[in-house]
Amino acid sequence: MKFSCIHKAFSVTLSFLVLFSTLSLTIEKHFCGGVLIDVAVFTETEKCADDLAETDSVNITKKTCCKDEIDVIEGLNQLTTNSFEDLNDIQKQVLVAYTYSYVNSLEGLPNLVIPHKNYMPPILIKDILLLDETYLI
Repeated sequence: MKFSCIHKAFSVTLSFLVLFSTLSLTIEKHFCGGVLIDVAVFTETEKCADDLAETDSVNITKKTCCKDEIDVIEGLNQLTTNSFEDLNDIQKQVLVAYTYSYVNSLEGLPNLVIPHKNYMPPILIKDILLLDETYLI
């Protein structure tokens, strides 16, 4: 039971590790006057009021104090997978020996014989411990 729970937790951890190592993220940050206004991971950042006013008027070419930063976190593009044929002879022999020993270790134990399984204790007529006045302290 304990090994099973540890094994499941380890498997889930490794699957999340593979998932997050192949995941690519784009983080957008919007600064206005050197102050961080908004951060977005999956959506666009919200613009401040200065940016919205400039987009409405086409003729105004005023420098804005706002700037956008985009951070791109690249994930792995390819996962390398090796097949059995890619291994050299010594690695193949070690793998086969390990697999064989692991499979043979999972064989079931013989049923243990319990010698007193059908034994019925005698029916007590009187409590012997009280008669002998022996008490556990």
